[in-house]
Amino acid sequence: MRLFKHQILILLLCAFVILAGSFFVILGWNIKDRDATAAIIKVQTDLATCGEIIDSKYPGTWSVRDGELYKGAIKISLNNEIVDHLSRLTGDTVTIFLGEMRVATSERGPDGERAIATKVSTRVAQTVLQSGQMYLGEENKGEQLSQTGYIPLRAKSGEVIGMFCVGIPQEDGTIVLQRYLTIMAEVGLALIVLIALFTWIYLQKLIQSLHNIVISTRQAAVGHLAESKNISGTKEIEELKDVVNQMVEQIHELTGELNRATYSSTENNQPNSKSFTILQLMKDREAINKQTIDHTAANESEPEFSLDSPWYSEAEGLPKGLSKVTLDHIVQFLQATRRPLSAEEVAEGVKLTRVTVRHYLEFLEQRRVLKSELRYGTGGRPVKLFILL
Repeated sequence: MRLFKHQILILLLCAFVILAGSFFVILGWNIKDRDATAAIIKVQTDLATCGEIIDSKYPGTWSVRDGELYKGAIKISLNNEIVDHLSRLTGDTVTIFLGEMRVATSERGPDGERAIATKVSTRVAQTVLQSGQMYLGEENKGEQLSQTGYIPLRAKSGEVIGMFCVGIPQEDGTIVLQRYLTIMAEVGLALIVLIALFTWIYLQKLIQSLHNIVISTRQAAVGHLAESKNISGTKEIEELKDVVNQMVEQIHELTGELNRATYSSTENNQPNSKSFTILQLMKDREAINKQTIDHTAANESEPEFSLDSPWYSEAEGLPKGLSKVTLDHIVQFLQATRRPLSAEEVAEGVKLTRVTVRHYLEFLEQRRVLKSELRYGTGGRPVKLFILL
């Protein structure tokens, strides 16, 4: 039973871990997509904001003079002041291009130097410089991914002479994603522990019920007449309990018949070993029951019905398996009670099994000493009651 319990618990825990892992992976991808979308929106907003700041601070049109980029009368090439200012305002990397070459940037290389005089990718150059359109996308800058946005810079004639770029490092989004996943992993682990605890408690009750049934079955198998087990649990366990209890009752009844059938043979033959011990125990129990019945009959009044009454004749005899002493004992109990009783109530009153008592009650009903009726409760099966006529 212990191994069975552990197997079920391990199986459930594995299922919970797989489910939680799948949930975290799916959620992680969704958060990553949302983070990328938010970064694109920020890039577009920062491009518009930086453009207005440049136009406000440096009025005039974009132009090229002597191979240098100008905004109005102000030279922009190598003007790190403006890109650093915009970078501090937005938190982005800011770069200004003359053609496809960087002429001012806040972006620095691995050596700490500004990435001046480096070219943009061919894909960006075709979209912005040749087609004159905005470019939004992810770029790999060294060992770091960035969400970038490019807009064309046009001269007074409308010709595209350069580009303005802002970039958001994806490193920040990764940190946020990791923080979210860490929190969710902690919550998920706590839920798994709680579910495992409740599962363990439920399995403890279930295994205990199965253990009681196994004990009853083993006792019945070795001839030890155990009492019926009152077991609560699922529907299947309840059904198994009923089967085991019926088996115990049948063993009680079979033992009684074996006891009566072996009396005559044990008187003439010398028993030995274990068989003698079992038969002797059966005889002692029968003797005790008979003494109890005789004592009860001596202290009570004569029953209204006897075995010599019109519904029974000595010559006809009792059906196989019925005892005159037991029948008289049940009739006396019914006369003393004088109220409708179920087979379970009679069995409890006379200290016999329900299956045995039911045989006697059905015999008395056939002889018209009793009548039966069904009583319906609020739920479940109807109860059959026996009434003494």
